Amino acid sequence: MTALRPPRHRPDPRAVWWWTLQWLVFAAVLAVVAGALWVLLDPWWPAAAGGALTALVLVAAVVAPRAQYRFQRWEVTDQAVYTRKGWLWHTWRVAPMSRVQTVDTEQGPLQRAFGLANVKVTTASAQGAVMIEALDHGLAAELADKLTAITHATPGDAT
Repeated sequence: MTALRPPRHRPDPRAVWWWTLQWLVFAAVLAVVAGALWVLLDPWWPAAAGGALTALVLVAAVVAPRAQYRFQRWEVTDQAVYTRKGWLWHTWRVAPMSRVQTVDTEQGPLQRAFGLANVKVTTASAQGAVMIEALDHGLAAELADKLTAITHATPGDAT
């Protein structure tokens, strides 16, 4: 039996800043809600709870993106697409090329600002698509082209 080795590639290093910004936006929303609770409600404890939650999210904004970068991996071979995600609970996904149905690139506004994109590989799996996140936009486009070419050359009906 062959042991599953970690995929070779990490996300782009700029992903750490993209993920950090996402956490900070979430913290800002929580801070606004906590402030509104402070002003609107007579008891102090809902606002204090919101403030404590905001503080926890700020700590997560520092820790989570760095941990995510450390553990998240991806790799594409002629046989399959491999991903590993999660820093507390690891999730491995392997999609054989013969099962690939579509290959898409995705890029939200924050990702665009950082020059990043995702590659979404849709298969016939009930688990959903395999997502390779936070790649350099140019690399994501090249990877989508490569996956399309490999999939086209792979026998099978992707069902």
